[in-house]
Amino acid sequence: MFQQVFSTDNNWPGLILRLTLGLVIFPHAAQKLFGWFNGPGLSGEMHYLTQTTGLSTFTAVMVILVECGGTLLLLSGLATRIAAVGIMGLFIGMIVVVHYKSGFFMNWFAQAPAGQEGFEYHLLVIGMCVVLILTGGGRFSVDRLIGN
Repeated sequence: MFQQVFSTDNNWPGLILRLTLGLVIFPHAAQKLFGWFNGPGLSGEMHYLTQTTGLSTFTAVMVILVECGGTLLLLSGLATRIAAVGIMGLFIGMIVVVHYKSGFFMNWFAQAPAGQEGFEYHLLVIGMCVVLILTGGGRFSVDRLIGN
């Protein structure tokens, strides 16, 4: 099992996908945890997740940990498959709990109120996670050092 989780080829797609996904998700994670980039910070995000979306405190903490921790794991290429599974589950949850109500499309032209985004972005993230689960972290990943 250890070998299946950490093994990866010296491939470019794994590197490109994990760095792209990690760099795109990082600012969102930093908004939630630290309040960077005009984000709500930990207390604001906990309030949103528990009061607005109705998640339990435990689930809200796990959401923030998976997003923040998963991002760091992706960027380093450590436990890439585990991080991808976590992030994929997180984004499926985002669709089910919040975004399906707004339909497919993002709110590109601000025609809907703030926060009412569709789930097209989430599907892209899920697709990237599936590829990372299949390929692993690829070139320049800690997984490659551990698994090979």
